Amino acid sequence: MSIDQWAISVMETLGVFGAALLVAIESLFPPIPSELILPLAGFTASRGSFDLVSVIVATTIGSLVGAVVLYALGRWVGVERLKRAADRIPLTSSADVEKAMAWFHRFGPAAVLIGRFIPIVRSLISIPAGVDRMRLWLFLLLTTIGSGIWNTIFVVLGFVLGENWVVVEDIASRYSRVVLVVAIIVVVAFIVWRVVRLMRRRSASSR
Repeated sequence: MSIDQWAISVMETLGVFGAALLVAIESLFPPIPSELILPLAGFTASRGSFDLVSVIVATTIGSLVGAVVLYALGRWVGVERLKRAADRIPLTSSADVEKAMAWFHRFGPAAVLIGRFIPIVRSLISIPAGVDRMRLWLFLLLTTIGSGIWNTIFVVLGFVLGENWVVVEDIASRYSRVVLVVAIIVVVAFIVWRVVRLMRRRSASSR
């Protein structure tokens, strides 16, 4: 059974609760794409398994549940644990964590809201929000707005397109691949920059 057939089976068996459960799982495990689950939820609604409004509300609740779990994980990890971990990882240090958290503390609300529209980041952005101890009510509000808009777009498209819901998944997958490639380029560029910087420091200290 393919993942789309399995997802449809879950939603037809459990109704909107199944849709919420799948989205919550997707929020915790980014490799399971919401770009697949959400149009499928809309398609399943078009078959009469549940109504459109209910599935939009349910999937948004599912997104909230997954986000809160990752937020709680971030709060548990905390800045100090991150600093200690960064000092053990090559090319990073506790100073990097301090700079990153200073940036997040300043732009965190915008990052949480906008991050809901970016693959992978959509899930992971909840962790630094927890580490930074963003006010829970603000985190929930921003997550509800961002995830609500994202979920509504994909669920409605899946509902309208019906059997052709795969068109949405195909376009969204291309978008996700572009974002992933950009992320890889950024990571590689960061590593190269840190290596060059380290080599220059060692060269200067040996003179």
